[in-house]
Amino acid sequence: MDDLEEVLITSDVGVETTVKIIEKIEERVSKEKYTSVNELNTILKDEIVKILAENSSDLDAFDVSEDSVPYVILVVGVNGVGKTTTIGKLASQFKEGGLKVLIGAADTFRAAAVDQILMWGKKVGVEVVSHGMNTDPASVAYDTVKKAVDEKYDVVIIDTAGRLHTKLNLMNELSKIKRVVQKFKPDAPHEVMLILDGSTGQNAFVQAEEFIKVTDVNSITITKLDGTAKGGVVIGITDQFKIPIKYIGVGEKVGDLKLFHKGEFVNSFFD
Repeated sequence: MDDLEEVLITSDVGVETTVKIIEKIEERVSKEKYTSVNELNTILKDEIVKILAENSSDLDAFDVSEDSVPYVILVVGVNGVGKTTTIGKLASQFKEGGLKVLIGAADTFRAAAVDQILMWGKKVGVEVVSHGMNTDPASVAYDTVKKAVDEKYDVVIIDTAGRLHTKLNLMNELSKIKRVVQKFKPDAPHEVMLILDGSTGQNAFVQAEEFIKVTDVNSITITKLDGTAKGGVVIGITDQFKIPIKYIGVGEKVGDLKLFHKGEFVNSFFD
């Protein structure tokens, strides 16, 4: 059990979640006699799947109900976590699924952010609303959602600035974006998606904590869960923040953004 505890902590599951898992296993082991490490692994897998199941349900496809069209996704996250790339991949997948997609380039603060979004739009064949750099992000969001409503788009993805060190500015900016979006779509944004870099371990926890304080995050996408990332951060973040993980990024290609499936994830984590 000590070895197991060490493995979970060094895999970035986090101390609180590790303690919770160990306690649940000890409880089960005291009732169910087990004779091998394989059986213990099975119990461990079961308990991790249960933790993930408490806060997420497996999705098979992206489904937009008629009354929520256009479905507005506000994407938040610090710079460098793969936010722009994730938006490009999402747009491509929605388009391939037969949805009409519009991107709003509202990260007008960072050099090259707008250019990157425009490049992705061109690459995947999705239109982008852009006012260029150093313009008002809320104005970009306003024009994006207005166009989406007028021209009957199914999905709107709005990029936002990833600066967390000025929390008050970020909170004000996100609040303003929400207000202008609601002029056209009172129930929007339907989703505030937080992008986290899975390879940063405990740092991802800190970022999640900070963003959850300033905005109503209701889905999480974890990127860079390829060969180098330990992946346990997925378990800890789901458990600690009670927000479903919707996608995981496992590589650079467009198809490497996957809908999150609990069982598949746990099996690959153990492999």
